[in-house]
Amino acid sequence: MNVGLLYAVCAALLFGGYLVLYKRFFGAYPTTAYMTGAYATALCWYLPLAALSWPDDAPVAEVVSAPDAVGAAGATALLTGVAIVVSLLAVNRGDVTYVTPLNKLVPLFVLPIEVLALGQYLGPWQVGGVVVATAGIYVANYRPGALLAPFRRALSYTPAQLALAGAALFGVADVAKRVLLQELALPVPFVVWLTLLGVLVVAAPLGRSRLDALPRRAYPGVAGMGLLIACVNHVNALAFQAIPASVASPIVNSQAVVAVVVGGVVLDEGAFGKRLVASVLAVVGVVLVALG
Repeated sequence: MNVGLLYAVCAALLFGGYLVLYKRFFGAYPTTAYMTGAYATALCWYLPLAALSWPDDAPVAEVVSAPDAVGAAGATALLTGVAIVVSLLAVNRGDVTYVTPLNKLVPLFVLPIEVLALGQYLGPWQVGGVVVATAGIYVANYRPGALLAPFRRALSYTPAQLALAGAALFGVADVAKRVLLQELALPVPFVVWLTLLGVLVVAAPLGRSRLDALPRRAYPGVAGMGLLIACVNHVNALAFQAIPASVASPIVNSQAVVAVVVGGVVLDEGAFGKRLVASVLAVVGVVLVALG
């Protein structure tokens, strides 16, 4: 198997597990307070990994002295921070097995950006992918009643609104990340570290005043989550660097299935069967969109 595919599969497993761990052990704490602690420690954990993996043909001084590239990477990092805050708020307020399939419809938002900004052609497989993923949203929100009631619920239920908003923000950030890692060829450690910093910059002003809501007994766990965050972001960036983004994105976003399966077993959330079907439809739709 291509090493890039292995990176993408590992990222999906790690991301899916991360969401379940967050909901299980830290969902009761203020989201921004948790993120402030987790991403501050992730920055520290990532420093030695960044030093060890920094490419020899990309001097640090040369990379940081390119204002356009640094500015684009910084803006992408801040946007990613907002997307993560919104997405974790969705997980915090709703069930993991409900929220995750909606939050991982990222390529559905990437596609119109590429069509409008880059002139990408919308093929029949991609149209089919949109239909399948939309069916996933319908199934996730289905309750007996009017035909359009599931869509109305998705647009009016706060966790669903947050999950879809997070997916849209991630869609924009993913397009930018692809440009950073492929067109601009920025080093993976630079993009990852700046992304972690951007998330912290977004979360810290909101979470600093609520840090006292995190009990001392939670500190080791938050630090452990920081290590997981550092590792999964590095693996994710390696996937986007090694294989086409159109291949990496649907694989990484298959974390929806991982989160639904593990969340259904560990958290014992209701409507497991329906949400598993919804997550599978969402991932299949994403695959068709990305590979079409």
